[in-house]
Amino acid sequence: MSQAIATTQGNLPALSGQAENAQYLTFSVAGEVFAIGILCIKEIIEYGQLTEIPMMPAFIRGVINLRGAVVPVIDLAVRFGRQPTLVARRTSIVILEVMDDNGKQDLGILVDAVHEVLEIPGKEIEPPPAFGAKIRTDFIRAMGKVNDKFVIILNIDRVLSVEEMAMLTEMGGGSAETAALAGN
Repeated sequence: MSQAIATTQGNLPALSGQAENAQYLTFSVAGEVFAIGILCIKEIIEYGQLTEIPMMPAFIRGVINLRGAVVPVIDLAVRFGRQPTLVARRTSIVILEVMDDNGKQDLGILVDAVHEVLEIPGKEIEPPPAFGAKIRTDFIRAMGKVNDKFVIILNIDRVLSVEEMAMLTEMGGGSAETAALAGN
């Protein structure tokens, strides 16, 4: 069963001080809440049967068949240098459309649970921290303030960099450590 997300809002605000609002899908990975601008989201599906691909880095969990198309699924927890996601009742796959040198490509990200679509005012968005985050700082686009708490707004172009993941695959980086250390 899948539910489509309507993408009607403009691009992500760059930093604080902008008056416009943007919509973000919030979800949890390894106990933390993250957000992605809804423009790149195609749909959300329940976790289903993945086909594992031998000799892939640990963060590439496998592939799914999405209406006849082969879609790679990335385990965000492993991509962030953590333990693999344990599949539970609320585990979901968020299907994203990303750009690479060959055009658009669909990728899935494995998340613990999808929460909601939030509209975050531009004035509530702060620049990413220079240090101290539990993930690579280049993975963070901004920090959104929601109910007096921060939500990490991901830079999905960096998190799902097709070129970087291809390089890690060629290196045979099958471990979480290799995935976490790449690019640092």
